[in-house]
Amino acid sequence: MVSENEVKHIGELADIGIDGEELVAFTHQFNVILEYFDILDRVSGEPAVASDLINVMRDDIVEPSLPRDAVLRNAGGQEDGFIKAPRVM
Repeated sequence: MVSENEVKHIGELADIGIDGEELVAFTHQFNVILEYFDILDRVSGEPAVASDLINVMRDDIVEPSLPRDAVLRNAGGQEDGFIKAPRVM
């Protein structure tokens, strides 16, 4: 069983604000989920069935690429010989 203090700690690690009412509900839900994992641990499964699947992916073939100057000419922006992309955050 997971205690409310442990759920609160997990919430802090995940940077999720959990208030007092939610803490009780989350603790209960967390323990229910862990009970399901206990059930799954007790299930005995059969070994995987061997299949006739084969790898249909081709081998990589090394081919010459475009020269750096040609690539950078097509880039929207560049910096120090690399493509400069817009900032995400």
